[in-house]
Amino acid sequence: MQNIKQKIKKIISKIIETKDKKITSKTHLIHDLKIDSLDIIEMIMAIEEKFNIEIPDEEIENFQTIQSIIEYIQKHTK
Repeated sequence: MQNIKQKIKKIISKIIETKDKKITSKTHLIHDLKIDSLDIIEMIMAIEEKFNIEIPDEEIENFQTIQSIIEYIQKHTK
């Protein structure tokens, strides 16, 4: 899980281009990081590429926190 978390944090940090925001498992994407819809699309594409998975559009709305993304990836990767 820690490895997944580090990769997610790296992807998000690159997208929002900031190093000053602390990203934890409980970090909320919209409220804490102020990620907009274009950032979310970019993030999802990067996650799909990094973890070699395909995330259906209807699943994306469930991604509220970093932890929700980690749990999805754990469930859908080998």
